[in-house]
Amino acid sequence: MSALTPGLCSVTFRALPPDAIIALAAECGLKGIEWGADVHVRPHDRAIARAVAARCRDAGLAIVSYGSYVEAGSHITGQNFADVLEAAQALGAPNIRIWAGRRGIPSAEASLEDRNGAAHALRGMAAKAASLGISLSLEFHPQTLNDGAEASRALLAAARHPNLHTYWQPRPGITLEEAAAELDAIAPHLTHLHVFCWSASGERRPLAEGADFWRPLLRRVSALAAPPGRPRYALLEFVAGDDPETLRRDAATLRNWLAEEAESE
Repeated sequence: MSALTPGLCSVTFRALPPDAIIALAAECGLKGIEWGADVHVRPHDRAIARAVAARCRDAGLAIVSYGSYVEAGSHITGQNFADVLEAAQALGAPNIRIWAGRRGIPSAEASLEDRNGAAHALRGMAAKAASLGISLSLEFHPQTLNDGAEASRALLAAARHPNLHTYWQPRPGITLEEAAAELDAIAPHLTHLHVFCWSASGERRPLAEGADFWRPLLRRVSALAAPPGRPRYALLEFVAGDDPETLRRDAATLRNWLAEEAESE
């Protein structure tokens, strides 16, 4: 059995500086942060990475992951994986999140060349990360090569590396039954969850409105074995209105759900 740990994605508040995000996460009783590479901890700024790591330690917050925007197999990204690796080391991140293939291309429309290129790139990235004791995880996202359970399993099988894993998050409009089936299918490869509540049309809603959806899924994931030596996080993302007050409410909701689940085990 594995207890899920509540955390936060820094990209939830791109307009806030790292110090404000750290203070907010600590106030909300969250235990760790996934730091985004696009605004808060840029790959070339090692000094910021080290400073953010120190401030998180002082606040009692774990560094969960480094959320990069590297697109495996794509040559149009502005980030070099070697730079991302160095930034992750400076940050003390145990995991790096990357994207599967070029964003904006669904797995069903990707060419064989795109899929093979991504698998080859992922194999090399996973090996380099493993040599530094860092795991590599795929963003689970629409219009990528990792946009569903079938696509995810196919890509992971093609990449063939034990250090390659995947996140999971719901696409707008997915049913509980579909979500549960996806999680079951990728369970052996699952690292963390991105947790948010959207309507089918993509409107952001209070997390509490998603209780009937999220609570059975959190229970399902809590029953899985955790990755060896590393806790699995439920990371809040996309709060309504990008509002810190909304995060306070959503964090309380998530913490209560996880605490109730832990008590029932």
